[in-house]
This record gives sequence, C-alpha cells and structure tokens, in this order.
Amino acid sequence: MTMANIGDEIVFKNTVKGIVEKVNENSVIVVITSNPEDVEFLSDRTVVNHKNYKVVKQSQAVPEAIA
Repeated sequence: MTMANIGDEIVFKNTVKGIVEKVNENSVIVVITSNPEDVEFLSDRTVVNHKNYKVVKQSQAVPEAIA
C-alpha cells in the first residue's frame, strides 16, 4: 500500500478523484476534483482511510516532515 502525501492525486470509490490536503495517521483529507458518478458528499472535502484509495499522480512538491 502506497500512502499518499500532501498534493498527491488519489482515486477512491472507483471513480472519485481528489487532491490530498492533509495526511493523518489512518486517513487523508481530500479536496474532491472529479465525481463522474455524482457520489453524494456533504461538501467538497471528505476523509478517506488509507486502505480505501490509490495514488494516481504524485505531487512534485517535497513532502512535509511529520512532527
């Protein structure tokens, strides 16, 4: 399992794409950028467990150190 970093593009629920905004211990906070099947979300951000996404494009930025 590849863990995402801030700025990475991920895909989850098979078709929903987003950009990682924050990395937590067990999950990431994602800004939704593409939702072709109109999966219902309460806002433009959501939390996704590390087990439930795949990294499709890594950010070119250097990952921040976790304190």
